Amino acid sequence: MKKYDVIVVGAGISGLLAALTLSKHGKTVLVLEKSQHLGGNCNSYMVDGYQVDTGAHAITHLIEGPLKRLMDNYFDYLPVFEDYGHYYIRTENSFTRVPSNLKDFVTFDVLPRKDRVLLSQTLTKAFTLSSFGIDLSSQSVYNFLPKGLSKDTYDFVDTISAFLSGRSMKETSAQRVLSGSSFVRDSITQEQFDAMIGRMDLKKSPSTESILASILPYHLHASLQSRMTKVTQPFASLERLATNDVNYSQGYPRKGLKALLNAILYSLPETVEIKTECEVNSILVQDGKASGVEADEIYSSNLVVYTGFATELPRLVKDLPQEYTANLGGIAHSKSLTIWLGMEKELPEFKYTGSEIWFKDFAYWATPISNYDPSLAPKDKQLIGFSFVIDENEREEHETKKAYDMIFRAHPNLESHIEMQHEQIMIPEKAAVTINGKFADIRTPVRNLYVAGTDTDKRSMGITRASYSIIELLKILNEDGNLH
Repeated sequence: MKKYDVIVVGAGISGLLAALTLSKHGKTVLVLEKSQHLGGNCNSYMVDGYQVDTGAHAITHLIEGPLKRLMDNYFDYLPVFEDYGHYYIRTENSFTRVPSNLKDFVTFDVLPRKDRVLLSQTLTKAFTLSSFGIDLSSQSVYNFLPKGLSKDTYDFVDTISAFLSGRSMKETSAQRVLSGSSFVRDSITQEQFDAMIGRMDLKKSPSTESILASILPYHLHASLQSRMTKVTQPFASLERLATNDVNYSQGYPRKGLKALLNAILYSLPETVEIKTECEVNSILVQDGKASGVEADEIYSSNLVVYTGFATELPRLVKDLPQEYTANLGGIAHSKSLTIWLGMEKELPEFKYTGSEIWFKDFAYWATPISNYDPSLAPKDKQLIGFSFVIDENEREEHETKKAYDMIFRAHPNLESHIEMQHEQIMIPEKAAVTINGKFADIRTPVRNLYVAGTDTDKRSMGITRASYSIIELLKILNEDGNLH
C-alpha cells in the first residue's frame, strides 16, 4: 500500500490550498474529492455561452491579506485581479454609493437625516471601543443601534448584516460589521507570515514588531501591539473612520473564479495526486492518531487534513469526545441563492464596476461581472449575478420566485432583455459568523488530524477566509512539528 505524508479530504478552495502549501513544504499529498468537480465554491462553468461563477464574489485584502501571502509564497502562476470598483445602493428613485466613512453618511440621503446622524454617532462609538481593544463580538448589531430609527434604516442595517454574516442584525455582532466593512483591517505582512510558519530569521536586526511576531500567535501579537499603541492608535483609527474606503484592496479575477482555481491547480507539483468522485467514508485512527482514510479503498498517511463541513466530522471519526462533538453541532449555516441573468445587450443601469445592493423587503447583492471581463458573456451582451440570503425553512421554489419578483421590482425593464437565466442554491461558507455560532478548532482531539476551511476562521469572507484558515493550519502544523 502506498503511504502519503498527507491526505487532504475535500478539493474545495481550502483543500487545494492545503495541498499546494504542504506539497511546497516537501510533503507527498493525496486529495480526495467526492464530486467530479474541483474548487467547490471557487469555480466557473458555461451556461448557454455565458461563464457563470459559483455565486457572486469579491476577493478582499489583496494588498497584505492571506491570499496575497499564499500567492507570493506558493503559487507558480498568478491570477490577474481587476479593481473591484464600488458598492452602491439602489432604490426605486436613486442609485448611490454605500457610505464607508462619516463624510459619506452626511450626504447619504437614502436614509432620513436624523437616522444618519444617529448612525454616525453609533459607528464612532463602536469604532472607538474597538480601537481601544474592546471586543464587540458578543453584542448584536440590533442591540447596539439607537432606538427610534425608521424602517428603511433598520432594513438597510439588516441587509448589510446579512451579507456580512449570513444572518440578521439580531444575530450579527457589531464587531463583524466593523471588520467586514474594512473599518477594522486584518492584514498579514510577510514578516508575520514567516514567523507563523517558522521562517523568521531574527539575526537580521530584529525590530520589536518582528520579535513579537516570531514568539506569539498572530492574534495575540496583534492584540499586544494594539495595547502598546493604545495612546495613538484610537486617533489614527478615528482618522481612518473619517476617510475610510470600503473597497480597500478588493478585486475580481480576470477570466472569472476559474482563473484563480486554475492558478492553484497549475501550481501544484507532481507530488500531489487528486482523485475525484472518491468519497471518504471514514477517517482511520490507530492508537489515538490519524493513520489514513477509507474511501474506495484504504489510503494510508501520516497526517489527515479534513476540509469538508466540520459538522460531518463525527460521522467520519469514531468516539470523538462528547464536548467536542457538541461544539461542532453548534456551527451555524446559512443558505444563499444566486440568479445569473444573461442580457441580450449591455444595459445602461448596469454600466459600472462593483456591486449594487437592494435592501428593501427581500435584499439582493448584484454584480455585472462581464463589466470586468467582456469575455464572460457573448459579444456585446452582459452577465449579471443577483445573490440573496434565503430562508432555509422555506421551500426553495418559493424563495426563488420571491427573488425573481424582487429583481423585476427593482428593474422593471429587465425581464424583456433576458436571454439566459440560471439559479444556484448553496451554502456559501461552512459556518455563518453569528453571535452564538461555533467554529471548529484546527486541532482535533485526534493527533495528526486537522480541520481547515471557512468553519475554522471567522475573519473576512469566502476565499479570503479560507486563506486565513490555511495560514493558521500552517502555523499549527509548524508548532506541532509537522510542517517541515
